Amino acid sequence: MNPIMDIAPQLARGLSITLTILVASALFAYLMAFIAGLCSLSKNILIRKITGLYVEIFRGTSLIVQLFWLVYAIPILFGLSLASNWVIGVMAIGLNYGAYLSEVVRSSILAVAPGQFEAAIALNMSSFQRMRLVIFPQAVRMMLPEFGNYTIQMLKGTALVSLIGLNDVLYFGNILRSSNLSYGPLIYIMVLVFYFILALPLIFLTRKAEKVAKKGVASS
Repeated sequence: MNPIMDIAPQLARGLSITLTILVASALFAYLMAFIAGLCSLSKNILIRKITGLYVEIFRGTSLIVQLFWLVYAIPILFGLSLASNWVIGVMAIGLNYGAYLSEVVRSSILAVAPGQFEAAIALNMSSFQRMRLVIFPQAVRMMLPEFGNYTIQMLKGTALVSLIGLNDVLYFGNILRSSNLSYGPLIYIMVLVFYFILALPLIFLTRKAEKVAKKGVASS
């Protein structure tokens, strides 16, 4: 029999975990990005310091270490189990990439031309109205390409959940390799193909986002 036809269905068994982890962790990362990005611009120094601590910890340490801390270290140290391994995988990836994306949010808001702030003030808008109606729509356009790029990174990061026993694509690839050592190279080539196919729609959307970003940001 064709080994590819044997391997592909086995790897496909992990698609549901890979895709659900990706979608959930991406949504969580976006949420954390906007919260942390806006908090980093707060006038309250305590909020800025706490936000800065979160960003530096999660940007400055390895995602694998963060994942293991949530799964193994915290239950041992504090005697509590945070959640299922699926939820912990989502939390780890979301918190990690949310920290990176928060800097995208912050820098995009700051990149909006000062003239836009001044025009909004001249129109007697409140600070909330200025952000919602003038600044944020322009900043979001600038954020889109980086959000797309980091979503692709998150897809690749989902492979780490196999290390905590979740049955994703890589998990089934490792199981197959352990029982068919001679097929090892072919199995991992197939794993690469699976991830590349999953990434194609994200690559397409990121390119579209780059075109959108070039259009709509007003200059001073």
